[in-house]
Amino acid sequence: MPRPTARITDGAAAAPDGGEPEVCPLCHRPLIAGPSVERHHWVPRTRGGRDASAVHAVCHRMIHRLFDEATLARDLNTAAALRAHPDMTRFLAWVRRQPPAYVDWPEQPGRHGRHASGRGGRRTR
Repeated sequence: MPRPTARITDGAAAAPDGGEPEVCPLCHRPLIAGPSVERHHWVPRTRGGRDASAVHAVCHRMIHRLFDEATLARDLNTAAALRAHPDMTRFLAWVRRQPPAYVDWPEQPGRHGRHASGRGGRRTR
């Protein structure tokens, strides 16, 4: 199956008060209304979290590729803590060079993190 291409959407999301556009708390790029924005619960809902913020979909997906829910709840439950993690620091340096509406379509789930060896299937040689 061919790899889907990245999508870019149009239209900056204005702040609720009509001022400057909101920015992603991780990469600090402007948030663009549409499929490039998702909600991230700082403490996973399965761990009792309720506070959530809008983040770029590409940033959100990388968080969940790299870290399991227990780690997010215990150690990485703020934007500052996530930005300070070495794996996120490398990713954020890359993503800051992408357009604000960039949407990443990963090839394989978890290929960069906690499920790097695959999800239960047989390995082929």
